Amino acid sequence: MVFYSIRHLTKYVYSQPVSESVMEVRMHPRSDSNQRCLSFTLSVSPRCRVFSYRDHLANNIHHFDIPGQHSQLVIVAESLVEQQPLAGIPLSLGPDSWQELDALIAEGDYWEMLLPSEFTTPTADLLQLANRLNVVRRDDPLSLLHEIKHGIYEHFDYTPRSTRVDSPIDEALLSRNGVCQDFAHIMIALVRHVGIPCRYVSGYLYHGKESHDRSTTDATHAWVEALLPQLGWVGFDPTNDLIAGDRHIRTALGRDYADVPPTGGIFRGRTSSEMYVAVQVNASQTAPSLDQEMPIPEDWSILVERAQAPPPPAEPLLQLQQAQQQ
Repeated sequence: MVFYSIRHLTKYVYSQPVSESVMEVRMHPRSDSNQRCLSFTLSVSPRCRVFSYRDHLANNIHHFDIPGQHSQLVIVAESLVEQQPLAGIPLSLGPDSWQELDALIAEGDYWEMLLPSEFTTPTADLLQLANRLNVVRRDDPLSLLHEIKHGIYEHFDYTPRSTRVDSPIDEALLSRNGVCQDFAHIMIALVRHVGIPCRYVSGYLYHGKESHDRSTTDATHAWVEALLPQLGWVGFDPTNDLIAGDRHIRTALGRDYADVPPTGGIFRGRTSSEMYVAVQVNASQTAPSLDQEMPIPEDWSILVERAQAPPPPAEPLLQLQQAQQQ
């Protein structure tokens, strides 16, 4: 059993005061499978009333409206999560597993995770990659998923800021560079291409000293889950060539990133905005006190200093803040 303390800070800075901000936040870790969220707090400045609800996939969503003038918006989410060890995942399944998968799909409601979505629509470049990786129904579903995960890891370089939050998959496919959000979308499109339900997972990854992960330590993370007979939903992390385990902390599930951005919303005002994000994940073998505060890392002061830089030129009246790339 492992306990994770998570602090996720997001700061929006406006070049001129805005008159209103309306936001949705998806930072509350889920309680399901091997994971349990023991505590969660959300702090917003300027102060406001925060509401919450759960969507049809049991994601925890908080939303708020700040109807007064403000020149910055700060959101701090703090969580304590308990993770139980997951059972090991084999390298392959039996010879009848494709038929078992089809029977499982026929008995359930998985159409959302089988059809193309906003960021996972197949393109000519994606089909070329499918041919290169030999993504066809062969062997068994699990061994094919292992190969797709590893193939994406080998084919692409992890390059922060090489794509945007709203980049189509073709940008990463053409440049062979991207971030975890891009690799998750590419794997989802490939997996759905052969008729395996696959969904996007937004969350955090704890980086241990000996983990050797490609993804960065100061950002949110994204991976995928695929439905398999006998095993249920299994997590695959193509960014780091991993089976998702107890270092992967799940906050939200969806068809793709468009369903589960950590923050998203609009502001009203003739101004431009800049966003700064910092994530801290600490691990412990014993449960920390719920009243115990996490230490603030020294390098988080950079976040505040950068926010004081001269603002860029103003942009249109209503801006979309479709949050943080993963």
